[in-house]
Amino acid sequence: MTIKLLAIGKTDNEDLNALIDIYSNRLKHYIKFEFEVIPDLKKVKHLSENEQKQKEGELILNKLIPTDALILLDENGKQFNSVAFSDYLQKHMNSGIKQLVFVIGGPYGFSQDLYKKANGKISLSKMTFSHQMVRLFFIEQLYRGFTILKNEPYHHR
Repeated sequence: MTIKLLAIGKTDNEDLNALIDIYSNRLKHYIKFEFEVIPDLKKVKHLSENEQKQKEGELILNKLIPTDALILLDENGKQFNSVAFSDYLQKHMNSGIKQLVFVIGGPYGFSQDLYKKANGKISLSKMTFSHQMVRLFFIEQLYRGFTILKNEPYHHR
């Protein structure tokens, strides 16, 4: 199985990018992992929030193939502790899907088309994080989840 993380907009913070790279490389010891940034929309000043979500949604949907399992990182999604999240990952790996795609949306969230296509929603916290920080937090939690599954000491139960 491949796990892919899609995110709208690049991160200019070199420190965050360095940490994202560290955890992305660590993850590759456990699973095929891809992190893809979809460039920010241009000329959004004349777009409403819904129009911007719709255009971003189209960009995201164009990155998917029909067999992908799509999970949105959404503030109203299900919350897990790290051990339960590792179980969630294991269930997806056991299901036989080829690609599990997690998506971090733009500043206004997701289009209705994405919500309809999604197989699930996950929330990392009741707190609000910047879209740039969420990338690091999520990739670290993926790594943590796999160390839990392998019973490695990174996560202390």
